Amino acid sequence: MSEDDDPEPYPGYWDEVTERAAAFTPRDAVGQVTDIAAVLTIQTAEQYASVAALRRETMTDAGSSAVADEMIDRSLRLELAAALRLTEYAVGDLLARSTALVERYPAALDAMMHARITDQHARYLVDLLDAADAETAVRLTRVAVALAEELPAGSFRRRLRRLIETEEAVTLAERHARAVAERCVTIEAADDGMMRVTAYLPAVEAHAAFDRLTRMAKAMTGRGRGDARPFAESAGGRSLDQARADILCDLLIDGVCADHDAAVRGIRPTVLVTVPALSLLDPEHARSHPAEVEGIGPIGIDRARKLCGAAASWVRILTHPETGIALSVGRTRYDPPPELRRLVRWRAERCLAPGCTMPASRCEIDHTRAWVDGGETSLENLAPLCTGHHHVKHSGGWSVQQVAGSGGVMEWISPTGRRYLVEPERRMPVFRSSVASEPAPF
Repeated sequence: MSEDDDPEPYPGYWDEVTERAAAFTPRDAVGQVTDIAAVLTIQTAEQYASVAALRRETMTDAGSSAVADEMIDRSLRLELAAALRLTEYAVGDLLARSTALVERYPAALDAMMHARITDQHARYLVDLLDAADAETAVRLTRVAVALAEELPAGSFRRRLRRLIETEEAVTLAERHARAVAERCVTIEAADDGMMRVTAYLPAVEAHAAFDRLTRMAKAMTGRGRGDARPFAESAGGRSLDQARADILCDLLIDGVCADHDAAVRGIRPTVLVTVPALSLLDPEHARSHPAEVEGIGPIGIDRARKLCGAAASWVRILTHPETGIALSVGRTRYDPPPELRRLVRWRAERCLAPGCTMPASRCEIDHTRAWVDGGETSLENLAPLCTGHHHVKHSGGWSVQQVAGSGGVMEWISPTGRRYLVEPERRMPVFRSSVASEPAPF
């Protein structure tokens, strides 16, 4: 688009856009893509600012009343939908996001204006902070923008959600109790003889149910280990999603399914519950150090106490600064012992590839430096990687190492030479001499 195609939104607009675009000189193929993305981000931020200004001017010109404001919004939504050739629903989201960024989160909009965060970061920030308590949102805005500038979008969303939940941990139990009262199962008609069944459940139970479905589906389709492999043929070539759906129907309709092989019937969920020991004893400590469920986040300490006394499906991890655990077996064995395997997964909580959010419980434990190359079976040489990123690490031309002395930070260097640091969810303490030393390179 040029100046002849469309008038300037404000004097000097096209000169400014041209100057900004020229600043992003392509370096290589990947650099060209990222530079174009940066220009698009800047223009999206300018669109948000323009939409918010248009709404503010329209409201000001029309006066203010509850009824008038609603009608003005509907009229403006209709006009923008027609002009942009979008649905009114999509334009409603655009108006809401624009207003939020300009009026409540201007620091995030400024970061977009300078291409320090993406549009996806801004969307996550607005959605999560708007859903939080107003005081919490104000307190966390600056931190949220800083996290958005540092992390990939998926990791940012997960980290910000956890940060909000931790801030609101004081009322977590009360809010959870209110939400549990609204649990339900709904059904919705779909096309082609299908329906959607949606369950609104407590997160821990839902997470456990999905874990069991996944483990059973892997066994049934031959993706599991041991005696389950021969059942790949009887699975009829089903995908993991299809197998999950079939098993869910079997369990809900028939209860215990005799048709399932014994190896599948015996599968139970595994959920990691991390509870700081002092939080079990001291309610004040629990406010700043809540219990957490892997893949979910903080939970109320009362709920954690119940889970810590539950059946063997729950793996309880009581953390303490003086706990002793075997962190390495060196070159004496290839497979990590169970306690080391659990520790590796607990520390990371997810696949440690850039931007991946696959729970560590569903990942493979990888020797960062390969065993055949002399790598040890130790905490400093083990990390969870999902199957896809495990293959990328070995065959995709990437260089991957665990940063020495970092407590678990993974460094990924791409085939084009770009460096990405991926932090684990929790750092293991690193004990050093009191003599001053060089800081870790991260």
